[in-house]
Amino acid sequence: MIKWPSRNRGKKAVTNLIKGIGLALILCLLPAHAEDGYSLWLRYARLDPVRAASAARHLGPVELRVPASPTVALAKAELEKAVPSLVGKAGGGIILARSEQLSGKPAGSFRLSLRPDGRSLIEANDDIGLLYGAFALLRAAETLPSLDHLDQISAPAMPLRMLNHWDNPTADGHIERGYAGVSIFDWWRLPGHLDQRIYDYARANASIGINGASVNNVAAKAFMLTKPYIAKLKRLADALRPYGIRVYLAARYSAPVDLGDLDMADPLDPRVRAWWKAKTDEIYAQIPDFGGFLVKANSEGQPGPQDDQRSFADGANMLAAAVGDRGVVLWRAFVYQSGGETDRTKLAYEEFKPLDGKFAANAILQIKNGPLDFQPREPVHPLFGAMPKTRTMLEVQITKEYLGQGTHQVYLAPMWKEVMDTDTGHGDQLTVTRSVAANGMAGVSNIGTDRNWTGTHFDQANWYAFGRLAWNPRLSSEEIAGEWAAQTFSRDAKFLSEVVPMMLASRQIEVDFMTPLGLAHLMASHHHYGPGPWIDDLKRPEWNPVYYHRADHDGIGFDRTETGSYALAQYAPSAAKRYAEDEDYLLWFHHVAWDRRMNSGRSLWDEMVARYDRGVAGVDAMAATWQRLKPWVDPERFRDTGEFFAIQQDEARWWRDASIAYWQSLNGLPLPAGVRPPPHDLDWYKGLEFIEAPGQGG
Repeated sequence: MIKWPSRNRGKKAVTNLIKGIGLALILCLLPAHAEDGYSLWLRYARLDPVRAASAARHLGPVELRVPASPTVALAKAELEKAVPSLVGKAGGGIILARSEQLSGKPAGSFRLSLRPDGRSLIEANDDIGLLYGAFALLRAAETLPSLDHLDQISAPAMPLRMLNHWDNPTADGHIERGYAGVSIFDWWRLPGHLDQRIYDYARANASIGINGASVNNVAAKAFMLTKPYIAKLKRLADALRPYGIRVYLAARYSAPVDLGDLDMADPLDPRVRAWWKAKTDEIYAQIPDFGGFLVKANSEGQPGPQDDQRSFADGANMLAAAVGDRGVVLWRAFVYQSGGETDRTKLAYEEFKPLDGKFAANAILQIKNGPLDFQPREPVHPLFGAMPKTRTMLEVQITKEYLGQGTHQVYLAPMWKEVMDTDTGHGDQLTVTRSVAANGMAGVSNIGTDRNWTGTHFDQANWYAFGRLAWNPRLSSEEIAGEWAAQTFSRDAKFLSEVVPMMLASRQIEVDFMTPLGLAHLMASHHHYGPGPWIDDLKRPEWNPVYYHRADHDGIGFDRTETGSYALAQYAPSAAKRYAEDEDYLLWFHHVAWDRRMNSGRSLWDEMVARYDRGVAGVDAMAATWQRLKPWVDPERFRDTGEFFAIQQDEARWWRDASIAYWQSLNGLPLPAGVRPPPHDLDWYKGLEFIEAPGQGG
């Protein structure tokens, strides 16, 4: 027997049915995929009607006047995908051709112009230049007011523009200092299976001119050099090659011993040299365009030539001889073997400066932006410009190990520009950029398997900015932020007028509430997450924050003048004078009294507190700005980003309060009138633990 519903129940069923149909209709009208960040800056959202109509006159079907190749096919496919998305039906066209005007320009150079018939012309001397040009044309369509006057030649300023992945080939895919999931390199399934994400990764890199990737942690495992892993690396290299990306491998220096083939790794021993030559030949037989080796040696427990009483030049040159003219050896200058009476920031200079001119022609010294360790602000490394007979390149950190990790919104282009534009004092206007331009720039990757690639949506801007600056260091932080925001979120002028200044301010805001006035390395142990200026029990003195701030009842700061470690003497005189007088580096180079009078007229203590409060207020202002931008951002990314701003607001207060509580425990000074005291005592902040913090590994 059928039991019919009562009248009321029937009405309710009909109502629910209508609601369900309405919901289904709404869902049909929504995009098939939410804006989850996977598309990065390559969304190709439709231009507004006026700009779309204008651009359509110059865009359209793609005509090839070059031989077919996998790279040319990628350029054509990118244009054919993007143009309809940007403008709908297009009445113009695009031509890909060779150009005599680019003779003598670096690999990858291209020219964009308009033909008399209005069609866009992309010209290059090589296939990768055509791919770079295709992405540049699409970027121009999105970010320029019009394509009507398109005429530009673009050439990379640096030959090597590479990502350093600190990814571990372990079962869990752990990334050291990674805050966006696990490694995208699935070594377990390679070489048989390669995930689509690798191709999407390569496409994103090509769109900003990145042409190299070191795919494993610099704290390398020897088994990465074995035959099975060379086969895995070959599959990666084959996938990345059409996008103009060469693979590099971080090599463990002691591999001949670790793999059981030899009983020593002495770089001057003929057996060791023969082992590396044979191993390198084995790699090149599988990967003819293998980029070369990245080496971390005699640093933080890693083996190296000093274990056999040899120099870094001995070690680098042995590997360089094995590689030959097929590639390069990138030797990291991040080394320190200090005792309690030394200054860690001096050690790399002391190790490498005497070796100037002793490195092989295909060995490049990879130098961190500063002499310590990717701090929110530190002076440039004194080695820049100081080794004119040695090839050097710049290493920056895209992943924000010491800048809030995966929870703070910090745009890093202003930090990198600050470094790149610094005059080293060695020669006529020899900036850091000019000192490394002949070789290149490396960035420690922030990429992982999170759907949005980088953990937060705004961290994508740092990946983008790295590529753009490595290609063209003359670009301003503002230009890059505007490009990225327009392609990633909205081209609306009101949106850009608010989001770009917010991005530009974010790095200084982070410095203010974390490490004001030249303080550094105040982060907690191991995970480097959150404040820990009180830590003093780690086994090496230079691992402890107290080593760097040297605060006591009377003052604070590390004396690096002639009365202290005299690290200032490692800089050229003009640079040393500039740093000695700059308040932003005061506590990096000077130990000063708490009552020192500052440029503001306040005492040092009052100025520190003001900087902390300015940082907190800055985060609040960024969060408020983001809320005003809701009309221009899709709901999913707006919510995600807003939640991270809320986390940053809480953590800025945590940094401010914990730091003030600790400094007060030493100096006994009251807070300035009207300033909010920390809500907890110092022991409360000391007792916080974060065993779940990601990126732990060193």
